[in-house]
Amino acid sequence: MEMNGEEYTLDGAVDRHGRPAIRARTGTWVSGILLLVNQGLATLAFFGVGVNLVLFLTRVLGQDNAAAANNVSKWLGTVYVFSLLGAFLSDSYWGRYKTCAIFQAVFVVGLVLLSISSSVFLLKPSGCGDEQTPCGSHSTFHIIFFYFAVYLVALGNGGYQPNIATFGADQFDEEHPKEGHSKVAFFSYFYLALNLGSLFSNTVLGYFEDQGMWALGFWASTASAFLALVLFLIGTPRYRHFGPKGNPLSRFCQVLVAATRKWKAKRPQGEENLFEVEKSESAMNGDRKILHTDGFRFLDKAAIMTPKDHAAHDTKSSGRNPWRLCTVTQVEEVKCILRLLPIWLCTILYSVVFTQMASLFVEQGAAMKTRISNFDIPAAGMSSFDILSVATFIFLYRFALDPIVAKIKSEPKGLTELQRMGIGLVIAILAMVSAGLVEVWRLQDARKDCPNCVNASPLSIFWQIPQYMLIGASEVFMYVGQLEFFNGQAPDGLKSFGSALCMTSISLGNYVSDLLVTIVMKVSTKGDLPGWIPGNLNNGHLDRFFFMLAALSLVDLVIYIICAKWYKYIKFEERNGADDNGDDGQTEATAEHSV
Repeated sequence: MEMNGEEYTLDGAVDRHGRPAIRARTGTWVSGILLLVNQGLATLAFFGVGVNLVLFLTRVLGQDNAAAANNVSKWLGTVYVFSLLGAFLSDSYWGRYKTCAIFQAVFVVGLVLLSISSSVFLLKPSGCGDEQTPCGSHSTFHIIFFYFAVYLVALGNGGYQPNIATFGADQFDEEHPKEGHSKVAFFSYFYLALNLGSLFSNTVLGYFEDQGMWALGFWASTASAFLALVLFLIGTPRYRHFGPKGNPLSRFCQVLVAATRKWKAKRPQGEENLFEVEKSESAMNGDRKILHTDGFRFLDKAAIMTPKDHAAHDTKSSGRNPWRLCTVTQVEEVKCILRLLPIWLCTILYSVVFTQMASLFVEQGAAMKTRISNFDIPAAGMSSFDILSVATFIFLYRFALDPIVAKIKSEPKGLTELQRMGIGLVIAILAMVSAGLVEVWRLQDARKDCPNCVNASPLSIFWQIPQYMLIGASEVFMYVGQLEFFNGQAPDGLKSFGSALCMTSISLGNYVSDLLVTIVMKVSTKGDLPGWIPGNLNNGHLDRFFFMLAALSLVDLVIYIICAKWYKYIKFEERNGADDNGDDGQTEATAEHSV
C-alpha cells in the first residue's frame, strides 16, 4: 500500500507516533538485529545469576544442598509465573514495547541490588565463597535484601522474555513476501542468540563464580543487562508497534457466560446468521476478524442473535451487552486457545527430556572419566556441545533442509511448525536411547574394572557427546517451531501469551521431571535395592530411567500426532477488506497442513 509516495506495511503496524508504519523507515533486520543482540546480552545476564545460584546459596549463605535446590526451583518457577504476568500486561494494557522497556529496567535494578548485596554485605570475610572458604553469618536484613534483589531479577526477566520474541517478530510484515520469510527466520536466530548468551554464562562467568569471584560475575551480568537495555532504547525510533487489545480474561468470560445463558437457543444454519461487527469497526481496533470454524459448537451460541438481542442492538452496536452477545471473532478467539492447549500439553514431556541436560546428564558425566592429560573436564561443561549443535542445526535447517523440503513439497514454506515439532520429539527419543546405552556401557565398565568405586568409570565423558548433540538438534525443531507456531496461531490480541506458553512448558517440564524422579525412587527402592538413581550411580540403574523417558516420549509422540491431525489452523479475514466485485476478502492466514 502506497500513500504520498511512501510504501506502508500491510499488517496494520504503526510507528511510535501511532501513524501507519512506513516500510523503508521502520522494522526489518535493522530493528531485528538490535533485538537479537539485546536478547543475547539479557540471556547472558540472567544465566550469569541462575547457572550458579545453587552454589551461591550453599557457599555464601550456608544453606544445605536440599534447601538450596528447593530455593532455586522456587526462584525459577517464579520466573515463569512472571512471564504470564508480562504477557498479560503486554497484550491487555501496555503493548510489547513498553512492557519490554519496563521489565528490562526492573531487571537491571534487580541486578544492581544483587551485586551491591553480594559485594557489600554477603561476601565477608573477603575472598570467601569458593569451595574451600565458607562465608560468615549474615543478618536478617542482609538475607531479606538479597532475596528482594534476586526476585526483582526474576520479575524483570520473566516479564521481559515472552514479549521480546513477539516484539521482534512484529518488525517483519508477514503479509509481504520477503519480510514474511524473514519473520520465520527471526525465530531461529532468536533461539540462537539465547543459546550463545547462555554459553558465555555457563563457561566464562560460571568459571569465575565457581572460583569465588561472585561480585565480579554479578557486576558483569549487570553491565550486560544495562547494555542490553541501552541497545533496546536506541532502536526506539525504528520499531514497529501493535497496540494492546484489552483484557483477554474478560473476553473469555463473556463468551462462556453468553453461551451458557443461551444454552437452550437453537443454532441457526449458516455462519452468516452469527453476530459480527462491521469490517470498518474491526479495522479501527487494528484486529483482523477471525473466520468461523466448526468445533466447540456450544460456544457459537454466544454469537446467536436472539429477539432480545435484535431489540437492543443498533447499527453501531452501542446497545450490545457483551455478556449476552459476542462476536464471531471473540468466540473464535476462545476456540483458538482451546485448540492450542492439547498441542502445548504434548510439549511438556519434551521439556522433561530437555531438563535432563541440567540434572541427570551432569550426574552421569561426573561418574565418567573426566580427566584428559592434566585437565579435568567439568561435567556441566558438556552442555557446550548442545549449544554447538543448536547453532549447527539452525543453519543446516535454514539453508539446506528447508529449501530442499520446499522444493520437494512445491511449497515455499517447507516443513510446517507442527511437522517440525513432531521431528523434535522423534530426535528427543533418540537422545534418551543414546543416553541409556551410554549408561549401560558405563555400568558394565565400572562394575568390571572397579566394582567398589563410588561414581567412577573408565568410560570417557566424551561418549556423552551424541546425546547432547541430539538434544540440541531436537531443540531447533521443537522450541523454534514452538515459538513460530504459538506466535502465528495466537489471535492478534494474545501474541505475547503465545510466547509465554513456551516458557511455561519448560517450567512444567522441570516440575514433572522432579515428580518422575520422586516416583521412580519410591517404587524402585525396596529393601537392599538402592533404587534407579542412588547417590552412588554405580549401584543404580540410571539407564532404565533414560529408557523409561524414551518410552514415555514415544507415547507422547503418538498422542501429539493425533492432536496435530485434529488441529485446525486459525483463519483470518484479509485486512484490505472486500474487493469491488463484492468478494468478502476471506482468506486463510495459514493453510491447513497434515503432519
